[in-house]
Amino acid sequence: MTPDVDLTVPATGRHALRERLLALDSRLFEVAARRHWPAAERVLPRLSRSANHGVLWFATAAALAATRTPRARRAAVRGVASLTLASLTINTLGKRSVRRARPALDAVPLVRQLKRQPITTSFPSGHAASAAAFATGVALESPAWGAAVAPLALSVAASRVYTGVHFPSDVLAGAALGAGAAFAVRRLVPTRAGARPPARPRAHAPALRDGEGLIVVANQASGTAERVRALRVALPAAEIGECAPDHIGEELRKAAARARVLGVCGGDGTVNAAAALALRHDLPLAVLPGGTLNHFAYDLGVEDERDFAWAVRHGEAVRVDVGRFTAGDTRGVFLNTLSLGVYPELVRERERWSGRIGGWPAGLLGAFRVLRADRHPMRVEAGGEQRPLWLLFVGNGVYHRMGLTPGRRTDLADGLLDVRVVHGSRRPALRLLAAAAAGPLTRSPAHAAVQVTRLRLTGVEPGTPLAYDGEVEPVSGEVTVEKLPEALTVYRPLH
Repeated sequence: MTPDVDLTVPATGRHALRERLLALDSRLFEVAARRHWPAAERVLPRLSRSANHGVLWFATAAALAATRTPRARRAAVRGVASLTLASLTINTLGKRSVRRARPALDAVPLVRQLKRQPITTSFPSGHAASAAAFATGVALESPAWGAAVAPLALSVAASRVYTGVHFPSDVLAGAALGAGAAFAVRRLVPTRAGARPPARPRAHAPALRDGEGLIVVANQASGTAERVRALRVALPAAEIGECAPDHIGEELRKAAARARVLGVCGGDGTVNAAAALALRHDLPLAVLPGGTLNHFAYDLGVEDERDFAWAVRHGEAVRVDVGRFTAGDTRGVFLNTLSLGVYPELVRERERWSGRIGGWPAGLLGAFRVLRADRHPMRVEAGGEQRPLWLLFVGNGVYHRMGLTPGRRTDLADGLLDVRVVHGSRRPALRLLAAAAAGPLTRSPAHAAVQVTRLRLTGVEPGTPLAYDGEVEPVSGEVTVEKLPEALTVYRPLH
């Protein structure tokens, strides 16, 4: 026999605390339901419906991407990735873990109620999670755009209580999960600000308050007109000229002969030509990204004309390494990468088709055409041994993995060449994909990587294409690649 349970005795312990919190949650919901907000009666229900299935956030991401600024595009992508992770977490774990009923709608005015009531459980709020995930993801990449998106996200979260479909705790829990998803995405893929190269070694460079002494050559083919206009406003005394690709070399030579600071606006190939002249004339270089990829400028931390102008006005600059190659009478420098094998062929195919179908489609078409062709691996002699190779990649500085391909450099003055090879055999496509999946610093039958300061190859067959910073040159015989540590002074914002 057990004694009778006295139901009049109040519960104690963990269950009592939970009951008190639930009661407080219900009271807060009733307070919100009874409060009259005339300005919100038409807006919040519509805003809540527009966020169904993430439609509002996908539209916001499209609007950010349409601004055509790199930071805004990255913020949009990060926001969508954070939203996706938050939605997957809510729908697979959150909703199934806590089976909480939706609030009763008796206290909610009919004008506020949604026409279609949700049928899923109440805890946590998926709309609040998506809103917080998107806004937090955007803010982690671009605080300015995050501040612009935050009021919209807060309004969506508030609308879920206002329309009576969630308790306040559902919204708070959903928002916390959404923000956590955004930070999880940042941990997987660091933001550019979080992976900026160290601000060393600092270099002395003239501070040109209004740009006097700066001559900028812009490549018209890179679509730089808008950035050039903004730069003229930011640095009114600078001399800025645009020219066709065929005249870039000549205009850069004229500018280098009389400039105090040499500036360039264009893609990696244009920047490479300017860097060679800056080295020859011992000039500091100012780089404004204006091409498709802009690897050097972005790794440097210069994303737009504001970064460019700030660094020039305040004389903020660093010294960076430069790669140099020699192949018989052919000499050149590279700021990003140098490669032999199938990649130069891909560059040629891309250049062949880019004028007709655009850069990215041409790159995909070029990769398809190169990989499906019946090619034999090139043969080079390295370390006294003859080797068949599909690809030899040399990076000016160590590239760190992001995804399946080499990504960014976090140090532009590390004194190292990042050398990776894909060994030759049959089926180049499978070899290249296996090498990409293996990662940059692993060794496998398909792929190997090493970091050195100098590389010498002999026995290179005549006419073998060599690609460097998007340019292609035929080479043969002996190829030497070496590092010029801290050889170039480049402007970049340090604060």
